[in-house]
Amino acid sequence: MSVRPTPSTLLFVPGDRPERFDKAVASGADAVIIDLEDSVPAANKATARSAVVSWLASHQAFVRVSPAGTDECAADLEMLSSAEGVSALVLPKAESPDDVDHLLERVKLQTQVVALIESAAGLAAAAAIAAHPAVALLGFGNLDFAADCGMTVESPRELELLPARAHLVHVSRAAGLPGPIDGVTPDVSNDDAVLEDSLRAARLGYSGKLCVHPRQVPVVAGAFAPSPEQVDWANRILASVAEGVALVDGAMVDRPVILRARNILARAGRPG
Repeated sequence: MSVRPTPSTLLFVPGDRPERFDKAVASGADAVIIDLEDSVPAANKATARSAVVSWLASHQAFVRVSPAGTDECAADLEMLSSAEGVSALVLPKAESPDDVDHLLERVKLQTQVVALIESAAGLAAAAAIAAHPAVALLGFGNLDFAADCGMTVESPRELELLPARAHLVHVSRAAGLPGPIDGVTPDVSNDDAVLEDSLRAARLGYSGKLCVHPRQVPVVAGAFAPSPEQVDWANRILASVAEGVALVDGAMVDRPVILRARNILARAGRPG
């Protein structure tokens, strides 16, 4: 099971700020994630749930619930059982396939799950989580993961997290899922950092990135969209295959090159 089409921009909006829901949709993000977890203070949880149910009566969105097994998660899922517009459940701090089962057993919805890997335990179980039939995508919770591991991630490039990021790409591919969704860039005023983080994620094989502010959406979208030069190269590669040409721009055209060309065109919305 996978989210179709795979979103490249996923924008969080706090569940206790209903005045921002429509603005989030208007941002152009591929998916809006209404958050009932970290961005909502405990005192506002009940009000947020009510606002979310009301808005979902006439809209579609992803919803991030509280971690599986918590009282807050139980209350979230009870509320969502009566909601109509849940496109997918976003499960934070996923650490086993049982966490996914916990959600599905308690919510009366036929829905997909985006499982966020945010701890060492979650990373160790990532392959099993990705293989769960209800899981459509994996996501990387970079900030929580670094904190869980006691990492002092001071470099804006987060080189310390590259092994974890790459592992999620590998297990997603092995499970037949699209590339995972990368975590947030918290500095909403630094477009250059968002762009650099997004380009790195795309190079690693990620399908998209979580956004925490509407201004990040076009930056992320541009990073994950292939350039005109890449699209032109991909078209020439596939044309050469049809014509039986073995070399393009002096380089051999073999199966990995053909697959890369097809991936580029797929990302551009032009399947080859």
